[in-house]
Amino acid sequence: MSSTAARDHLIVALDMPTVEEARRLVVELGDTVSFYKVGLELLFAGGLDLARDLKRQNKNVFLDMKLLDIGNTVERAVANATELGINFLTVHGHDLKTMRAAVSGRTGSSVKLLAVTVMTNLTADDIRQQGSTLAPADLALRRAELAYAAGFDGVIASGQEAARIREATSPKFLIVTPGIRLQGSTTDDQERVMTPENAIAAGANHIVIGRPITQADAPKAAAEKFIQCIEDALAKTGSGSATSH
Repeated sequence: MSSTAARDHLIVALDMPTVEEARRLVVELGDTVSFYKVGLELLFAGGLDLARDLKRQNKNVFLDMKLLDIGNTVERAVANATELGINFLTVHGHDLKTMRAAVSGRTGSSVKLLAVTVMTNLTADDIRQQGSTLAPADLALRRAELAYAAGFDGVIASGQEAARIREATSPKFLIVTPGIRLQGSTTDDQERVMTPENAIAAGANHIVIGRPITQADAPKAAAEKFIQCIEDALAKTGSGSATSH
């Protein structure tokens, strides 16, 4: 197993307030990291320009928009987002109508659409406040099944739900997993967490890491540690090649 293959499974979340901070981190991480997530915080601070720059540097880019609106708006938003040349784009996986609009909007593009199932910071009590009687794992599975039926490429889901989602969909369905922490480390505001090794073993294709790398004293060393964990997990599962983007 090469570290290059393992590296492609790691997505570093650039969840920071300014593009300048994000650019400094990208420079520091260098060739160690090939895939970055640009989310809402950074999008309102020039993140779209950063996404374009990352693509020019031959990096893979995950634009974490979490779209949810009427179908016409979602369709047009996705169509515009594809012009950036990004690799992944997120839409909330609440209903077929919204997701099918997104699929229509990305026609002719290679962008991978990912449905957000249940945020990894939410508990059963939080889900009940949303009006659902389902447990988080059951709701995540239900939304993953809807995404699969809608023609999405994959989902954002906790590692705790990955195995059931993999079984209910297909080997090619992407499972991108946030809420990843090393054994014994702080969970911050995450609730449904899992180690990188266990997430990969459960069926995750990519793991998303933010603060454990971006706020580390030595971000590059932290990233290398996660890559080593991924490499070890892939060796055990016999799944050595990264999913194409």
